[in-house]
Amino acid sequence: MYCYDFQKRVRYGETDQMGYLYYGNYAQYYEIGRVEMLRSLGLTYKAIEEELGIFMPVLSLQMRYVRPARYDDLLNIRTKLKKLPDNYIVFHVEIYNENGKLVNGGSVRLCFLDAKTNKTIKAPKHLMDKLKPYFED
Repeated sequence: MYCYDFQKRVRYGETDQMGYLYYGNYAQYYEIGRVEMLRSLGLTYKAIEEELGIFMPVLSLQMRYVRPARYDDLLNIRTKLKKLPDNYIVFHVEIYNENGKLVNGGSVRLCFLDAKTNKTIKAPKHLMDKLKPYFED
C-alpha cells in the first residue's frame, strides 16, 4: 500500500453561508490529494499527459460526509493506493480535521487512456516501477 498525506487550509471562498467547506469542493480536495501523491513519487499529471501521451479521466467518485470542515481549518488529505493499478487506478481518500477527526472519506477511480487512440491502456511502466516497492511483502 502507498499512502501520502497533504495538508490544505480551508479558504473563505471555499465555504458556504454557514462557514462550512462547500460540499462540491470536496472533489477538488480529492484531486489535490492524488496530484500531490503522484508528485511525491516524482511524477506529475503534466508529464504523464505531455511526455507519455496518457490521460487519466475520472470514471467514478464516491464520498461520504462525516462532519463539516470549516473556514480556516487545516485539513489533512490522506490518499492511499491499496492495490497496484492495472488499466485502472483507485485512490482512497480520507480527510481529517486538526483534531484528527474524520471529516470526509471516499474513493475515486480513473483509467489510463492513450491520448492518440482514446483507448484504455495499462498503467505506465514508470508509475508501476515507482509503486512496486510499496506493494512487495
